[in-house]
Amino acid sequence: MQAQSTYNYTVVRQFAIMTVVWGIVGMLVGVLIAAQLIWPDLNLAPWLSYGRLRPLHTNAVIFAFGGSALFATSYYVVQRTCHARLFGGGLAAFTFWGWQAVIVLAAVTLPLGYTSSKEYAELEWPIDILITLVWVSYAVVFFGTVAKRKTPHIYVANWFFGAFILTVAVLHLVNSAAIPVSLTKSYSAYAGVQDAMVQWWYGHNAVGFFLTAGFLGMMYYFIPKQAGRPVYSYRLSVVHFWALIFTYMWAGPHHLHYTALPDWAQSIGMIFSLVLLAPSWGGMINGIMTLSGAWHKLRTDPILKFLVVSLSFYGMSTFEGPMMSIKTVNALSHYTDWTIGHVHSGALGWVGMVTIGSLYYLIPRLFGRTEMHSIKLVTLHFWVATIGIVLYIAAMWIAGVMQGLMWRAVNPDGTLTYAFVESVKATYPYYAVRLLGGVLYFSGMLIMAWNVYKTVVGQKAVDAQIPAAAGAHA
Repeated sequence: MQAQSTYNYTVVRQFAIMTVVWGIVGMLVGVLIAAQLIWPDLNLAPWLSYGRLRPLHTNAVIFAFGGSALFATSYYVVQRTCHARLFGGGLAAFTFWGWQAVIVLAAVTLPLGYTSSKEYAELEWPIDILITLVWVSYAVVFFGTVAKRKTPHIYVANWFFGAFILTVAVLHLVNSAAIPVSLTKSYSAYAGVQDAMVQWWYGHNAVGFFLTAGFLGMMYYFIPKQAGRPVYSYRLSVVHFWALIFTYMWAGPHHLHYTALPDWAQSIGMIFSLVLLAPSWGGMINGIMTLSGAWHKLRTDPILKFLVVSLSFYGMSTFEGPMMSIKTVNALSHYTDWTIGHVHSGALGWVGMVTIGSLYYLIPRLFGRTEMHSIKLVTLHFWVATIGIVLYIAAMWIAGVMQGLMWRAVNPDGTLTYAFVESVKATYPYYAVRLLGGVLYFSGMLIMAWNVYKTVVGQKAVDAQIPAAAGAHA
């Protein structure tokens, strides 16, 4: 009876701690490959080459760091808002160990060169099957918990988590369809431009649902909790949800401008990307306005700083993305480092900052403490990370626009003004600034790891009591 009267925080604690661990691993690889672009001699061996470490970096940061954060927070939020223990008994534990197995297999196979060569979906078919088993279990646990809730209402954060879980399942199954030819090699079930279209339907919705909808679930729970204020407009949050999930699904073709994809399909991707600006900014404004009456807390609360600044980056990234989807803008930005700057303003600024803020709220409560070991270190982490992001994305924006202008410059006789290698040489100083920004952000994760260690060491794990009767949201 005791277990049934308390929330299952064990799996939340496991995923929360591993989020910090995988964040350090993924960002360390990112720092290494950023350094390789400045000093090619750092490509020390085939399995340590840029071409193999880059997909390891993206998988580690998105699926190991981001994925573990989503598991941890969704399991916590769904229990607290439903006043119910996680459904499925040991199934939640399977999702933890299964997901860690996926991550370890990725860390082994990608450096060895076993890859499907599909962006964000590089893992070969046996690992894809394991991902499917873990994800189905995740869905059973999450929706089973919602089904047995003691509260009459399903809080909006669970809508976002639920949409993220269902959509990622469909994306993974369709895009990973392949014909195996050996244990380590398969070929896509699609060919040519159809393969590219399916890949970027998957790729952009990995951004839209894995890296946006899921983290908006985090935002809608942890910002009101940390600010001590209700969501500014609950009606707007529901409109935000339906508009976002409908619109995001169709934006993928903007990755394929000026390719063999039919022009009408490119234009549809561009139009939906532009429409996407409205629900994205509606959600950002809703999150920021939740601080109405609590703005003074920003002066002294570094956790709230993380959460609110993450929303600022969310707003900036979701303005920049639609602008870059416009064909005339894309003619300049495509294949340049501007795209890298855009991706990292979203990844480091939105996903990273909202995750870090949520974990700083969560971890002390999982170990019977009211706050982190050192609030000063949280403040230091905030400033180190923020400066790191600004250096990173500003360097890549400048480099990207410069590259695009150099590549399209022509002489009066129609010949190219610059050789490609001249654009590489001109980019070199910006790669150094990018590396500095990455090192700062990575240093912030090390500060966080130390603070987390000091917070949990010697503490006893705590599982909160489930309220006896349904009441207000937890």
